[in-house]
Amino acid sequence: MLTLRSTPDNPVPPGGVLMPVRTSDGCDLRAAHWRPTTRTIKGTVCLLQGRAEFIEKHYETIADLRKRGFCVVAFDWRGQGESARQVDDPHKGHVARFDDYRLDLKAIEDAILLPSMPKPHLCLAHSMGGCIAFTGALEGWLPFDRLVTVAPMLSIRMVKWPAAISMMSRILHRLGLGSRYVPFGSPVSIATKPFMGNRLSRDPARYARNAAAASAVGAGAVGDPTVAWLAGAFRAMARLRDPRVPPRIALPILIVGAGSDPVCGTSTSERFAARLRAGHILVLADSRHEILSERDVIREDFWAAFDAFMPGSPILEQPADGQLDSLMAF
Repeated sequence: MLTLRSTPDNPVPPGGVLMPVRTSDGCDLRAAHWRPTTRTIKGTVCLLQGRAEFIEKHYETIADLRKRGFCVVAFDWRGQGESARQVDDPHKGHVARFDDYRLDLKAIEDAILLPSMPKPHLCLAHSMGGCIAFTGALEGWLPFDRLVTVAPMLSIRMVKWPAAISMMSRILHRLGLGSRYVPFGSPVSIATKPFMGNRLSRDPARYARNAAAASAVGAGAVGDPTVAWLAGAFRAMARLRDPRVPPRIALPILIVGAGSDPVCGTSTSERFAARLRAGHILVLADSRHEILSERDVIREDFWAAFDAFMPGSPILEQPADGQLDSLMAF
């Protein structure tokens, strides 16, 4: 049975609807959506998680979006959170093919966005979610009118020799080892590692909150990726880094980069943004990879940029109190 977990510092946002969504290839995803806490509805923001993330990690962001008048859709990609696995070990961050993420987003579009969520449909994507969103924008299947992407995964700084690791992952994949952990990989979630020296945030309270949420979801906060995930990720990033690619993307895009990101390369995002037809980048100095889990001063700068870029269309009114009661799952 699907659940959303609460911890003392991270309660489930009230008034949401939790539901399973099945993809065209038979993969069951965990998804949820919320109405705003304001009377006026500006549209819908869909959250695209990073690798190893889960809905519980984004409760604060969901609350911030609802206060701004947006409906929110959140879901777990296949292979993480409470969505289905393609391998026996649920701790592995695995996807058989990187293109399968397109099937996940298509299922969310068909089951939730198109039938019931008010337009405009907007996207807030983090890390791996940004890489997927850029690919969708390039290929024409991203179902959103605007995109904000936070610390997008266009290069991985955690990998010391990326060219060699990319080649190694392809070779191992061709040898039939795609479902194995990457060499020296483990089932331990990065979110549960000690705060000192972490790559994700300089905010100790939010880091501890996310660590508690990761412990609460257990295997939902997956560990290291598999060879297949790594090979697919390197292939997707290499394609996007081709200087001929960004000018082919017409979607309005705001990239928010982390000035002290030890996970993904901010300089790569800056070069990508410089070539976009309808996009630009804002780099928040002194932020680590998870901008939305950073200190208040950094988050405030992010939300100021978000508000300027995604004003929405405040023309819809919420139904009177009580009319949505039959839809509420929690």
